Amino acid sequence: MLKILGAVWLLALSWHHAHSFRAVFPTPQQPDVDKDLQYDYEWKTKYIEQKIDHFGFAEDGSYEQRYLINLDHFQAGSPIFFYTGNEGDIELFAANTGFMWELAEEFHAAVVFAEHRYYGQSMPCGAQSYSTPEKLNYFTSEQALADYAVLGERLKEELSSTKLIAFGGSYGGMLTAWFRMKYPHVVDGGLAASAPIFQGDTLCSAFSEVVTKDFSEVSLGCSHGIRDIFQRLPHILSSVGSDAFAEKIKLCNSSMAKDFSDWLQGILAYMAMVNYPYPASFLEPLPAWPVTEACRFLNKTAYTDEELLTAMAELSNFYQNYAHEVQCINTSSFAYKGLGNTGWNYQSCTEMVFPSCNNPATDFFPPAKWNFSSFAKSCQKQFHGTLPREHWLTTQYGGRSSAKLFSGHSNIIFSNGKLDPWSSGGVLETTNPEISVILIAEGAHHLDLRRSNPRDPASVIQARAQEKAIIARWVGKAPVEAEGTRWLRKTVHEPVSEEWLTSR
Repeated sequence: MLKILGAVWLLALSWHHAHSFRAVFPTPQQPDVDKDLQYDYEWKTKYIEQKIDHFGFAEDGSYEQRYLINLDHFQAGSPIFFYTGNEGDIELFAANTGFMWELAEEFHAAVVFAEHRYYGQSMPCGAQSYSTPEKLNYFTSEQALADYAVLGERLKEELSSTKLIAFGGSYGGMLTAWFRMKYPHVVDGGLAASAPIFQGDTLCSAFSEVVTKDFSEVSLGCSHGIRDIFQRLPHILSSVGSDAFAEKIKLCNSSMAKDFSDWLQGILAYMAMVNYPYPASFLEPLPAWPVTEACRFLNKTAYTDEELLTAMAELSNFYQNYAHEVQCINTSSFAYKGLGNTGWNYQSCTEMVFPSCNNPATDFFPPAKWNFSSFAKSCQKQFHGTLPREHWLTTQYGGRSSAKLFSGHSNIIFSNGKLDPWSSGGVLETTNPEISVILIAEGAHHLDLRRSNPRDPASVIQARAQEKAIIARWVGKAPVEAEGTRWLRKTVHEPVSEEWLTSR
């Protein structure tokens, strides 16, 4: 069965018997491969003293939470744009959330990126934060949201700003939505991009189905070829042996052959997540439309074992060595190493339980069932006896089956891309007119939060325009067009198609 691996929203995968994809999700290594389009964002690093435990009184200690702030365009009376930090070093998110910076310039807003506790430099118990269950006890989304509320109130007072708008992508998007829902007196609205808040209450095979659909839409031959790889891989590996297999794939050592199937499943999922219309460096440097490019290696209707072995080698090299920077393929590595791998594994072993499985009837991955008992045992082994609470996420925040979940809430934008596997757990429709749902036909994982690019498809250009108009209404102030953004304007004659929602 599949095992737990270290990692990124947004990350490498946490495999728990049946795979449990990391929620967060990819965090970029660096700005896009397109060097001529890179932007430099500047900030000041500050710290705020936070309670280690906001909800009890036995632990009265405090810690220093890091946040980044930029006031270059801020004017009195303008809003604060506040990013709810994900599972990693906050500087990674600040450097790669270009849309927020573009909006801040237009709205004369303050820009703040708040680091999530137990990630980056924001360690409640210092170097010992992960050492014992007692020290990890304060590592919850609820405590993190309380940190953001305390910081948000402080900033609104210090800057004499009456409006705070939250932004977040992936796990950060989940936090943005919950931030607005739990602390509406602090947060005036939130853009929750690619936020799978229903992932704990979703069919366990849904993620794998979307990945398969992404490759199938390029060509049925491609998806059939991938299915053949997984069906015939045990036979191929047995026939050629671990040493010859490793040599053909260019694995770093032959012992990695046994993990190759798990790793291949992960990289296919990641290519679907970062299927952007331009070269990017999320996870690994990849070209524009990486799913389409990967399908070039599987363009036949039938394959010999040798041809499938060659295709596996090409796919592996394409994902991990597109930039020609590695000497061998490392199946223990999925993505950028500066992420909070252990932290997210802990969160997924406590409150962020996302059931995940493969169904041969609907996806091309090897069959894998969701087994909570086995998952819980692996968590108990890894984290000092810690056991996950299977349904706590939906009990605490509400889930897909919570009919009245949004009835008392307002001013949240949920954006999801058709190409993003995490849209399977996203908010794709609502009957509440105060909650906005934006579907991006050509969007992968939180594409709308990335900086504007000349190769952006019409659907994401229109989505950002909608988001900007809604935020302008929330803050009661029209944006001022920023110098240098006029070239981004385009006329979109057709509305974003929602046919994909009903066709899945």
